[in-house]
Amino acid sequence: MTGGYMGKVLWVDLTKGEFREEAIPEEVYRNYLSGYGLAAKMIFDNQAGGVDPLGPEAILGFASGMLTGTGSVFTGRWMVVGKSPLTGGWGDANCGGNFAPALKKTGYDSIFFTGQSEKPVYLLMEGSKKELVEAEDYWGTDAIETEKQLIEKHGKAFKVACIGQGGENQSLIAGVVNDRGRIAARSGLGAVMGSKKLKALCIKGTAKVPVHDRKQITALTKDYVRRLERDKFADKIFHGKLLALLGRLQSHMGAQPAMMGELFKITTRIWGTPSLSAMSAENGDSPVKNWKGVGREDFPSFSKASKIGDDAVIKFQKKRYHCFSCPLGCGGVCAVDDPRFPLEETHKPEYESLCALGTMLLIDDLGALYKVNDDLNRAGLDTISVGGTIAWAFEAYERGHLTKNDTDGLELTWGNSEAMVALVGKIIRQDEGIGQLLKNGVKVASETLGEHTKEYAIHAGGQELPMHDPRADAGYGIAYESEPTPGRHTIASYIYADLMNLSQKTDLMPKRALLHSLSERLGLKGKGRQQGLVSAYTDVINGIGMCLFGACFGSNPPVAEWINAATGWNYSFNEYLEIGKRIKTIRQAFNSREGIQPKQQKMTDRARGVPPLKSGPLKNMSPDFDNLNASYYEEMGWNHQDGKPLPQTLDRLNMQDVKEQLYKD
Repeated sequence: MTGGYMGKVLWVDLTKGEFREEAIPEEVYRNYLSGYGLAAKMIFDNQAGGVDPLGPEAILGFASGMLTGTGSVFTGRWMVVGKSPLTGGWGDANCGGNFAPALKKTGYDSIFFTGQSEKPVYLLMEGSKKELVEAEDYWGTDAIETEKQLIEKHGKAFKVACIGQGGENQSLIAGVVNDRGRIAARSGLGAVMGSKKLKALCIKGTAKVPVHDRKQITALTKDYVRRLERDKFADKIFHGKLLALLGRLQSHMGAQPAMMGELFKITTRIWGTPSLSAMSAENGDSPVKNWKGVGREDFPSFSKASKIGDDAVIKFQKKRYHCFSCPLGCGGVCAVDDPRFPLEETHKPEYESLCALGTMLLIDDLGALYKVNDDLNRAGLDTISVGGTIAWAFEAYERGHLTKNDTDGLELTWGNSEAMVALVGKIIRQDEGIGQLLKNGVKVASETLGEHTKEYAIHAGGQELPMHDPRADAGYGIAYESEPTPGRHTIASYIYADLMNLSQKTDLMPKRALLHSLSERLGLKGKGRQQGLVSAYTDVINGIGMCLFGACFGSNPPVAEWINAATGWNYSFNEYLEIGKRIKTIRQAFNSREGIQPKQQKMTDRARGVPPLKSGPLKNMSPDFDNLNASYYEEMGWNHQDGKPLPQTLDRLNMQDVKEQLYKD
């Protein structure tokens, strides 16, 4: 072993209460890095196709990244992985906080859980000591309180990842929580944790992360941070209203300026992701009124959207929140003095939450949004999925498909924040009636209520769509429909190609223009190649445990150089992109083995622009997603009819073992 990775993983059999270490050859790291690359390889090799994701045969994994703890920055992400009970295919969720370095310092790159415990337990690890401890006293306790109690019991040096009521009740939209409300929310993997009666991981790592050339890592990091900080003076001259004006200008121009990467860095430093609320509602990035509205008309930036963004949100911020190894600090610890919903300490809500529960429902009541964001973090439920499901319920009520008798008297009318708060409570408690109907997300809810409601149940492959409209950036739509984890915005889009400066990193990417017209961004030419490169790079980012924001601030993080310095390898950036394609392909192979085909992951027609909106910046936008997806599949070397990686692709990527699995006949 050289450096950057720990060289082994831990297997925990919850049925037998036994532990087993497994050494991992260097070749596996060279092929898949760590993070969810290594995790996908391990689960593909050790889990049969067709298992029940909530059954004992399902494997649940926790993984840190290859660069976590090496001295690089923005590399404190951890991932939970397994078969998604929400989509039926590969599932992963990515989270910040401070759990990743603790996980890696246990001496393992990943921890995998098999079987099911008869009673609730938590994993306790301190150095080389590990045991499964009874957790019945914590079962039924929310995630934030569980973390608090475990740290009080074992000490401040311990880090905790746990589930709340959502995971315990096996809601298909449940995630895993750390750092008092940071949540690995997507794919429903909190339900898998709940099915295993695994309440928490409580760990204190003592192992040292090996680094091949620490001086080089330090030099690379210093240079990168210097470049990252060079525009800090701009903090003083930007204001939220200016960004709303920029959004209006951008949407009227029908163009995306290349400088958005620098603006994103500046605004994220000042406000965090709530900086997007007003601008995205204005320029068409935000879906509105369950994807049928227009922000400029239904939720205008100055009178509505600005009330749930930038200055309005950070008014309650008491201090910045930094994830591990983050030099920026886009999060915030807040205290809300709204007399209806007072909160002594809570995390600042992210853009996705503010849009899903605000813009989508035409709600500009920030106090209510802070309240439900805190409630959902405590319960460990995905705010994107909950928001998308509630928006469906509001439209069902509007159409008469749900009545007050169905909603326990709640009037689910657009803009009704009191009804939204009450409805979230019912989903968390899984109350009989409406709570039971909505607890497992929009696809299950629409199937339960009836075929006539499916046209406005917005999802891809069972997962509610994020708050970035693919009619504005078709790259998001390709990702929503064609990635191994459907309905995800943190993978690839056209704007990510610009924000990541990929044209400066690789000669495979066309040089970016100073200004992209909307028609050019929605066109077909070269988009499969561009989408494939961005997608492969993101899998590298997730393999090393890096924050997507850190890769998108336009400051060119030295990713290949960091990995080489940490490991002692000597790969080029393009060679790392090939590793990214291999990681992507094994995740896709997992889906192929489960029988998942591209047609099963198509977005609801409304999100595809069928029929198109009649007004606003996305007027008449109906991207040709079928051809765009086929172009992406061709670039990745997958069959665009059935989604299966082609034999020649598996040969080129040296994945003969996977080929044997997929082509047994």
